[in-house]
Amino acid sequence: MDTSNFDLKKLLRKNVKNLIPYSSARDEFTGKASVFLDANENPFENGVNRYPDPLQRQLKKRIGEIKSVDSDRLILGNGSDEVIDLLFRAFCEPNTDNVVICTPTYGMYEVAANINAVEIRKAALNSDFQPEVQLVLNTTDQNTKLLFLCSPNNPTANLYEEVRVFELLNKFSGIVVVDEAYIDFAKDKTYTKYLNQFPNLVILQTLSKAWGMAGIRLGIGMASNEIVQFLNRIKPPYNVNSLTQKKALEALKKEKIYEKQIELILKERTSLFGFLSKCEFVEKVYSSDANFLLIKVKDASGLYDYLLRQGIVIRDRSKIESLEQCVRISVGTKEENRLLKKALLSFDTKFRENDNKKESSIY
Repeated sequence: MDTSNFDLKKLLRKNVKNLIPYSSARDEFTGKASVFLDANENPFENGVNRYPDPLQRQLKKRIGEIKSVDSDRLILGNGSDEVIDLLFRAFCEPNTDNVVICTPTYGMYEVAANINAVEIRKAALNSDFQPEVQLVLNTTDQNTKLLFLCSPNNPTANLYEEVRVFELLNKFSGIVVVDEAYIDFAKDKTYTKYLNQFPNLVILQTLSKAWGMAGIRLGIGMASNEIVQFLNRIKPPYNVNSLTQKKALEALKKEKIYEKQIELILKERTSLFGFLSKCEFVEKVYSSDANFLLIKVKDASGLYDYLLRQGIVIRDRSKIESLEQCVRISVGTKEENRLLKKALLSFDTKFRENDNKKESSIY
């Protein structure tokens, strides 16, 4: 991509470019004081009686240190889903513009598009679950504003090949959103180091997966300072509450625990992959760069129902096009995986017995 020709303001919605953002009390004063009478807060201290920092400065500083990204390139949201919604509202004119997704992929892109009255265009992944660059580009037109690339992809678990992502970054004229929710399980493959190179690149990450903080709902967007400034204009003034900010800062101090848990998850993933590969009812175990496995089985609904009776919940993905008879299994703790393997072994034994009965009945 010739970055000199990239004009962000041509992509932005006119009303967003001209928007005068809401200015909160905490935007207007950020210094130190002993008496705060500017925000109409309850003055009686209880730990949460004051509004949180609307720009989450302390938290962004810490995230920036961990991710090696300047804090002014960060936008935080109530989960990555809020950041996705902000991108739609910043760049997509309702009932006019469109976005492209590579299917199968994370379902919230389509939901966010529908909420914002934006057309979704789908470019199917190939048999290796990789985006076909020319197919993606052929799906676009002059009103295509966003391209979503989920890598590692959910629900297929694989990273997209760098050469394909780079080609799309160079050739697509809109914003390329690389969703890295699972990137902690394939750390060296993050695109954060390319933020300076590609002004059209937006990266999504989260504390929900590897950091074990799904309950606090903290999503992370990374982009040029210019894109972040426009997203800050349209986000709610206090979109990340004080409890979330506090809990996130506490968690981000525990990097050794985070690293150890990733190590254990990857070890268990390898063990589970090997176990599943030997099961008769399994047709294929797909390679994984995430904390889950996608497997193709001979009876997805039967497997799902059987495990549910054992108190084990997995995700049946077989209704998704190109994922027929596929289920998704998250990697649990060693004990959880032991219970899963025990149940799968029992299911596999029953499957073999039924298979043998079918064969003998033929003869």
